[in-house]
Amino acid sequence: MQLLALPYISDASHYFERIRHLKWPLLLDSNQPASHHGRYDIMMANPKALIKVSDSVCQLDTGHGFTVYDDDAFSIIADQLQSFTCPDTDIPELPFYGGAAGLFGYDFGRELETIPTLAKQDIALPDLWVGIYPWALISDHKQQQCWLVSHLESTDNQKILAYLQAQDDKEDTSFRLLKAFSSNMTRQQYRQKFQRVMDYIYAGDCYQVCLAQRFHSQYKGHPWQAFKALRECAPTPFSAYLETDAGTVLSLSPERFLQVKDQEVETKPIKGTRPRGTTPDQDLALRDELNNSPKDRAENLMIVDLLRNDLSKQCLPGSVKVPNIFAIESYSNVHHMVTTVTGRLASRDQIIDLLKGAFPGGSITGAPKIRAMEIIEELEPHRRNAYTGSIGYISCHGAMDTNILIRTLVTSASDDSEGNIYCWAGGGLVADSDCAAEYQETFDKINNLLQGLPTQQQ
Repeated sequence: MQLLALPYISDASHYFERIRHLKWPLLLDSNQPASHHGRYDIMMANPKALIKVSDSVCQLDTGHGFTVYDDDAFSIIADQLQSFTCPDTDIPELPFYGGAAGLFGYDFGRELETIPTLAKQDIALPDLWVGIYPWALISDHKQQQCWLVSHLESTDNQKILAYLQAQDDKEDTSFRLLKAFSSNMTRQQYRQKFQRVMDYIYAGDCYQVCLAQRFHSQYKGHPWQAFKALRECAPTPFSAYLETDAGTVLSLSPERFLQVKDQEVETKPIKGTRPRGTTPDQDLALRDELNNSPKDRAENLMIVDLLRNDLSKQCLPGSVKVPNIFAIESYSNVHHMVTTVTGRLASRDQIIDLLKGAFPGGSITGAPKIRAMEIIEELEPHRRNAYTGSIGYISCHGAMDTNILIRTLVTSASDDSEGNIYCWAGGGLVADSDCAAEYQETFDKINNLLQGLPTQQQ
């Protein structure tokens, strides 16, 4: 493995734009310094292998086209990780030294649990899209350093360096929506679905269900230009940009799903939201209202208990703790209530089993998880596809970090420059939820995304 120093540049888009023309690019973007919660940006392209799952069919491409495999995707990922040589211990501390990275869509959960098939499937994006990347660019904003981490030959590294040093090839910067976003639920339909969830809660089926509505538009231009615009108005620490063979994922997520570092596990579920105020006094009042809300604390605690259980499946007995509960984090458009849950693995070999056992994240399903997923499938008209799944990495040295795909848009392209674009918003419904407040909260969460792109009426 080689580790080559690069000039430090704080804006991830600078280097990423110089490798984005390569095959299957991926950017894990901490949006520093604007987000204040992240440290690293990780950029990669040209995977040496690619694992794809669509409609329960698992395929692997090692450079000669996709071949159907009987093994499950997690087993293939584990096998591919074995091909890496772990780095020496006397090198800078970095999160990723090559390995697996990509998309685990919400509907990939159908491979792990038995869920009814009721919602309409109308987005072609794969349920899983994970590359095996032998190199990556990493920006460390704390140390103000950039690195090329590579398992490639020196001649290949020189090609990458040449890309990075090339002049920026200016491309068409246009991106526009061809119409305004529209929801797949009317207000009345949301109210009816809300009441159905209340019926299930009072019948004892569940304690909480995360009900989401989907917004749809059409666009012209390149999704990368949309992502660049959105990261300016919604900087978040777990953002990601991923291109697949059927569309693109643009995530402006504030939420971590699972991180593993030195066998220490962390998850940070978000439950509880208020909009930002228009004046300092109003903003502080809304923050205090969230901080002191018994309903939001109860909602948060339900998911914390679910995640403590999910982590306990793999973590050492007695190691699962809650070191920080009901913390308030503020973003450009909302205040969030965030709790930190930690644990410890006996071995780094458990990382994939940890992800498999906790997926999809409980903060975006409800509790109990499987029953909540069944109710979601019944009430939401369309499958979630990538939304509320995860994007992240599993490094060859035994580290992992993944987000929860909220505040996320997905494109389903008919060609390179025109297609459909989707965005979702939801919230956890509990017994004392207010329908009007929950409906408004969905807009509070994503109005800056829905309104952050230029619109041209057809």
